[in-house]
Amino acid sequence: MTDTAANRKRLQKVLDRIEADIAAGTFDYRRFFPGSKNAARFDVVTAEAVGVSQAAGLVALSPALSAPTTPLFKDFAKTWYQEKEVEWRRSYKSTVLAVLDGHLILRFGEKEVGQITKADVLAYRAELGKATAKGKATNLSPARINKMLNPLRQILNEAADRFDFRTPFDNVKQLKTKRTDVDPFTLVEVKQILDTVRPDFRHYFTVRFFTGMRTGEVDGLQWKYVDFDNRLILVRETIVGGEEEYTKTDGSQRDIQMSQIVFEALKAQFDATGKLSKFVFCNRLGQALDHKNVTNRMWYPLLRHLGLKKRRPYQCRHTAATLWLASGEAPEWIARQLGHTTTEMLFRVYSRYVPNLTRRDGSAFERLITQTLADKAQPVMQIPTCPADRKEYSHE
Repeated sequence: MTDTAANRKRLQKVLDRIEADIAAGTFDYRRFFPGSKNAARFDVVTAEAVGVSQAAGLVALSPALSAPTTPLFKDFAKTWYQEKEVEWRRSYKSTVLAVLDGHLILRFGEKEVGQITKADVLAYRAELGKATAKGKATNLSPARINKMLNPLRQILNEAADRFDFRTPFDNVKQLKTKRTDVDPFTLVEVKQILDTVRPDFRHYFTVRFFTGMRTGEVDGLQWKYVDFDNRLILVRETIVGGEEEYTKTDGSQRDIQMSQIVFEALKAQFDATGKLSKFVFCNRLGQALDHKNVTNRMWYPLLRHLGLKKRRPYQCRHTAATLWLASGEAPEWIARQLGHTTTEMLFRVYSRYVPNLTRRDGSAFERLITQTLADKAQPVMQIPTCPADRKEYSHE
């Protein structure tokens, strides 16, 4: 190895491990120097020591052969979680704990992290591919399997770095997930919904349809973040699992401009809940809305009543994006309203809906060319001077 700072750091980890094993009486020469000519000598010494001990009835096995060289998965997973949880939101902590306690520790808990092989990982992934989703008759989706394997990948990669072994996730790629198409509502469908929805939820869905706010953002919206003077909605917090949280990303922190319809809806909402709760949209007790309750008890029944296809309320956000694009708003402005840092996702996800709403399907280009050419005299074909050719074109 070349003498670099990175290689010195890597070798120092190996040296620290050797010294720790020697101090604990668990040093295994062959593990660290498998290609050494001296490895066989240490094997003989170890074997003789085991034989003497067994003959004397003192020990069953030499500590060098019996002691684990890496911690058990359940112990290292606990250490890893305690070190990482400071980086995570509460909702993500709950997600990781559910995967660890409900799946990974049950499967790998009693194995040393250094003894978990690539074959073990692939076998577990194959089992997940055959498992049935909770409450459904279908198998777990590739996206769900990836989410369950991600903590395992991070734990074993970290253990491999600390204890100097090759990670079993080497060259194990995530499963390909099916691209989810957005399914926004048409403006006619939006009008149907707003004309029919319960009066106490009309303002709620008006804001959702015409601001593009995420579910947690609109459910967690507080009056202190509604600026009527400047007609702005300040997205600063969200609500997840009933808990107030920081927004999804730093880019999600944004100021949304109120259109007239949103301004009027929020003014009317203030008359209803402005003195009842700090939340703009709340239940009778002044608490933030439970999105599952709203979805299952009000939203889905409303769609069935109107004969509309079943779609998640999150499609309201996609609807706002497509309506803004259809109206000809600047893509950069739309991206800022949605909380995107660039316009890349905007065009990749929503652009295919624009022709259906504005007829921007190439017809404008056709009209431009047709009108321009029609207004100008057509160029006269040059008649050749060759007599033979002149006869051929004489009819012109």
